[in-house]
Amino acid sequence: MNAPSLSEFSLIRRFFTKQRIKNLSTCLGIGDDCALLSIPNGYELAITTDTMVENVHFFAGADPKQLGHKLLAVNLSDLAAMGAKPVSVMLALTLPKVDESWLTAFAEGFLALAERHDVDLIGGDTTSGPLTLTVQALGLVPKGQALRRAAAKVGDVIYMTGCLGDAGLGLKIKQGYDCADSEAALARFNCPEPQIEAGQSLLGIAHACIDLSDGLAGDLSHILEQSGVGASLDWDALPLSDAVLAYISDTGDWSMPLTAGDDYELCFTVSPEQLGQLSLKATRIGVIEHEPGLRLNKSGNIQPLKVKGFEHFS
Repeated sequence: MNAPSLSEFSLIRRFFTKQRIKNLSTCLGIGDDCALLSIPNGYELAITTDTMVENVHFFAGADPKQLGHKLLAVNLSDLAAMGAKPVSVMLALTLPKVDESWLTAFAEGFLALAERHDVDLIGGDTTSGPLTLTVQALGLVPKGQALRRAAAKVGDVIYMTGCLGDAGLGLKIKQGYDCADSEAALARFNCPEPQIEAGQSLLGIAHACIDLSDGLAGDLSHILEQSGVGASLDWDALPLSDAVLAYISDTGDWSMPLTAGDDYELCFTVSPEQLGQLSLKATRIGVIEHEPGLRLNKSGNIQPLKVKGFEHFS
């Protein structure tokens, strides 16, 4: 049902102000010109922003509840990669029209994930135009302990949480690939889970960390470039689901799990001396080396890995 008469402020009140404030850091939320936050002693504020555009990041007609979940999830994933505890978010919506049923479902997906991780929605903006969704997320991390991309060291072991390529398979299914068991892959593509607790558990243990948003090859390369190191990945060790392995066998597209985005797992490096302190479930997939560049070891055959992840404007 369309409701063109619904104003910007009544839209915000109706769909996005039913949350209770959960964080002591939130002094003032929605309702004034600015939100007010306090930063506890001994902490730093981690801030990230992501935008999702229709027909670029999601298909036209995407389920709005899943879209609300994913929009928040991708931003919380950035905080997870820094080891930050999410505190609050700001939401900006550019809408082609005011569709109350769409907004109800979108808000449900967005606020349910926010509630699950005790995140306060503290403000934002609405405007008219092509469907574009933006979130700014804020989190707290102990001062000087944030996980960085530029801290990998030669000899570090490379780990990742979860499985690789299932979201990419979900995208292939959306594009027409026929998969016998599509439900799990589509769920990973439509409703990723930010690895917040995993990120916080790595504080003081991992050297470098990044979330896998644009593909393992591309995202790990960011760590290598910023740390001034290289790496070798072990193909046989990659955590690939049966569905992804079946896709590779069927299509020969072995690079898909290395380049496909939207997994939102964490890839991190840790020194061999610190391995005993890891308390999360993760898979060892490679090692940091002195020689620049990224290499792939496929059953003893080591070759340069030049495939890249998703890049805008490329």
